[in-house]
Amino acid sequence: MSEQYGAINLAQGMPDFDPPNQVMEAAVEAIRHASNQYSTTWGQRNLREAIAAKVKEYNGIDAEPGKNITVTCGSTEGVTAAILALANPGEGIVVTDPFYENYVPDAIMAGAKPLYVPFTGANLTLDEEAMKDAMATRPKLFILNTPNNPTGRVFDGAQLKLIADLCEESETVAITDEIYEHVTYDGKKHVSLATIGNMHERTVTVSGASKTYSVTGWRIGWAIAEPKVTAAIRKVHDYLTICAPTPFQEALVSALNSPRAFYDKLALMYDRKRRILMKGLDDAGLEYYRPEGAYYILANVPDTFKDGQEFAEYLLKKIGVAVLPVSALSANKQLSNRKVRFAFCKRDATLQEVGRRLKKLTAKPRQRVAARVKS
Repeated sequence: MSEQYGAINLAQGMPDFDPPNQVMEAAVEAIRHASNQYSTTWGQRNLREAIAAKVKEYNGIDAEPGKNITVTCGSTEGVTAAILALANPGEGIVVTDPFYENYVPDAIMAGAKPLYVPFTGANLTLDEEAMKDAMATRPKLFILNTPNNPTGRVFDGAQLKLIADLCEESETVAITDEIYEHVTYDGKKHVSLATIGNMHERTVTVSGASKTYSVTGWRIGWAIAEPKVTAAIRKVHDYLTICAPTPFQEALVSALNSPRAFYDKLALMYDRKRRILMKGLDDAGLEYYRPEGAYYILANVPDTFKDGQEFAEYLLKKIGVAVLPVSALSANKQLSNRKVRFAFCKRDATLQEVGRRLKKLTAKPRQRVAARVKS
C-alpha cells in the first residue's frame, strides 16, 4: 500500500541506505572466491571465532566457537530455533507486550502457551507484578528483547536482575533478542542478561548482523548458549535452514572485527535520525514516547481518530507516510490500539521529507494533542 499511494515507508525496520562499502566489497570477494556452497551447518569456523571475540569484548560473554555458537539465518531464525528446541507443547512462554511479530507465532508452532507481560504507563515500563504472576506459573521460556522493538526501552541492570532472579527461581530459560545492542541513546548502555548472576547457564543470547551493519537481507544471526542447549538448537537449525548464506558469513568476519569507534559512530548516526523524526513529530503536534534504544518511535493516535488502524490509513493515503499500527504487535488491544510505530532507519533526507509531510496534520487543530511524553 505504501508503494500504491506513493508513501514513505516507515512501517518496516529496514534501512533505505546501503551498508558500509567495505562490508559490501567483502561479500563480492567471497562470491568471487568460491564461498558459494553449504557451510558447516552451525556456521563457518572463522565467523564463529569472530563472534566469540566480539561478544567477549562487547557483551562480557565467554563463548567457545565449537560448543556455544550457532550461526543462523538472521536473529529471527535464532529465536525460532531456540523456541522449537526448548519448548514442549503446553508449556508457558513469557512474552512482553507489545512484541516483535515473530515471537508469538514461534510459540504457537511449538505448541506452547504465550503468557503476556505488558509495557504500561507514561514511560512504557514493564509491569513487574504481571511479570511475577507469569513467572509464578514456572514457564519454560522468557523471551526478552532489549533494546526493545517496538517500545524503544533498554532494560537496565536492576530490571535485568529482577528477571534473572525470577528465571532462576522458576527454572526458566531466557531467550534474549539483542539485535539492536549497539543502538542506544541518552547514555543508556546495553547489558546482556547472560552476564547477570548465573544466567549464563540458562540464557540463549541471540543477535545478528542485520541492524548493526545495515544488511537486513543477508540473514546472518547467531545464538549463544551452553553446550547442551546449543546441541539442541543446532539440530533444529539444521532441519529448518541447513545453514546461513555462506558468502555473507565470510563477508561479516572482518565487519565483526570493527573497532569500537564503528559502533560509537553507528549509535550517533541513529541518534541524529531519531532527533530528526522527533522534531517532525513535535512540529506535527503528535504525542510520542522518547526511545532509549533501537530505531522506532511509538506515537499516540490523535483523539479525532478511532484507533491506530484508522490513523495509519489516514497517514498513508492523505499524508504520504506509512506507519504500523501497534495493535499488529500486541495481544492486549486495549493498551495498543491507540498507538502507531514509526521506523527511523532511513536517510536523513527521507526523514526530513517525512517531517514536511507530517506538517499537514497541523492544518487540523483538533488533531493536536499534548506535548510529547518524556522518558
